[in-house]
Amino acid sequence: MQIVKDNGPITGERIADQLSLTRATLRPDLAILTMAGFLDARPRVGYFYTGKSGVQLLTENLQKIYVKDYQSIPVVISENVSVYDAICTMFLEDVGTLFVVDQHSSLVGVLSRKDLLRASIGKQELTSIPVNIIMTRMPNITMCEREDLLIDIAKKLIEKQIDALPVVKKSENGFEVIGRVTKTNITKAFVSLGDE
Repeated sequence: MQIVKDNGPITGERIADQLSLTRATLRPDLAILTMAGFLDARPRVGYFYTGKSGVQLLTENLQKIYVKDYQSIPVVISENVSVYDAICTMFLEDVGTLFVVDQHSSLVGVLSRKDLLRASIGKQELTSIPVNIIMTRMPNITMCEREDLLIDIAKKLIEKQIDALPVVKKSENGFEVIGRVTKTNITKAFVSLGDE
């Protein structure tokens, strides 16, 4: 990289000569530096240094990750389900958020662990309380779509202090839940960026 910084634009042959290597030996290293964004190459011109830092390249990569790349399967329940059944579903599905839908499968509410914990404190009969009494309702639900940038959704999770967002698509009856984005999804994206 230093040779390209000092002499760029420079051909692969000239770089190989300076390092006393063959062009074939050097080719994989140049490919990696070019794919990583540190160098750029132009036909009949050669390699040149882009001047981009690792942080700038990471930022550019973050702007290319969409919800659809990391969304997971949502856990959906009916608005008529009891609080007790919702707690069982959350436990069995090992999730922290349930999405509540009406008879048309349109999103009408969101249930978090906090909502269920709050409802279970006291002496209420949890099998007789429907979730639509304790859920967060529309229009107070923060949602996202498949084409949204994952970095923007991460900001929403932090700003709203929530664990998950429903991924929705517009339908004739409202919004259909087609996925979810959680803090775990964001972490997976972060780890995969690090691994790359």
